[in-house]
Amino acid sequence: MEKAAERLVCVTGAGGYVASWLVKLLLSSNYNVHGTVRSPSDPKYEHLNKLEKASEKLTLFKADLLDYDSIFAAIKDCVAVFHVASPVPSSSVSDPQVQLMEPSVKGTQNVLKACSEAKVKRVIYVSSVVAVSMNPSWPDAQVKDENCWSDKEYCKRTNNWYCASKTEAEMEAFDYARRSGLDVVSVCPSLVLGPMMHSTVNSSSKVLINLLKEGYESTENKVRVIVDVRDLAAALLMVFEKPEAEGRYICTAHHIRVRELVDKLRSIYPNYNYPKKVTELAADGGNNLSSEKLQKLGWSYRPLEETLVDAVESYKMLGLLDK
Repeated sequence: MEKAAERLVCVTGAGGYVASWLVKLLLSSNYNVHGTVRSPSDPKYEHLNKLEKASEKLTLFKADLLDYDSIFAAIKDCVAVFHVASPVPSSSVSDPQVQLMEPSVKGTQNVLKACSEAKVKRVIYVSSVVAVSMNPSWPDAQVKDENCWSDKEYCKRTNNWYCASKTEAEMEAFDYARRSGLDVVSVCPSLVLGPMMHSTVNSSSKVLINLLKEGYESTENKVRVIVDVRDLAAALLMVFEKPEAEGRYICTAHHIRVRELVDKLRSIYPNYNYPKKVTELAADGGNNLSSEKLQKLGWSYRPLEETLVDAVESYKMLGLLDK
């Protein structure tokens, strides 16, 4: 029988969209979970306490990424830490350095330092494909794999501050790992869609909700690179559990243009307020990303239609598509 301590893991930002599904998966896989949240008594975290096995296996900690002691209290005694928490702006930010760069980078440094002090076996850092894809010097025709890093200065010059913050934080995580010997693995998901557990709309779900209800006059026929939130949670658990996992892993499943996405949605749900027209872009090679490395580790993903239907059904249930 494994000791309970050997099954104790920490998830930062446990109330968020991706982290909530990860907590659910960890509990159902018989892990004990320490989840960091801003305020454990806040009703917006009720969905976590309602998860199966939560009453005996989930403990929520009040923690702030910029407060080292609060982070260490949650991480102490854990064998693994899933660092999911990260500021994601819903719109433009007035002070990117303070609102994005500092919490992302300094917060990651605090988590890594606490992991070293607590002798955590492995840290799984949730990055993003925006830390991979924004590299103007990468050859156009070449598939972007884990060797491709976004150009931090280019991200800042073009006001892509979220990209800059994720790139810098992920680089910092690997730099720290090299200096300290801490075992760090990162996962870089693309646009995360699928069912929601609570009605606080995250920025990736908003992309799909807006397509269904905003009735835009026109929208651009961009390439959307999609992964299901449940498949991402499975990838995060996999890179923790498989000793051979190392370095970075791009986590993406479906490349689809907006026109095709709208057509697919309309064929299943004909009565929503879709964009009136979809305009072509002058030059858009799309994001040529590959999750081959993750698939070689044993990861697989569900069909896009399942992701879309489960997402829309959850939006309906939560009242997010009401006029």
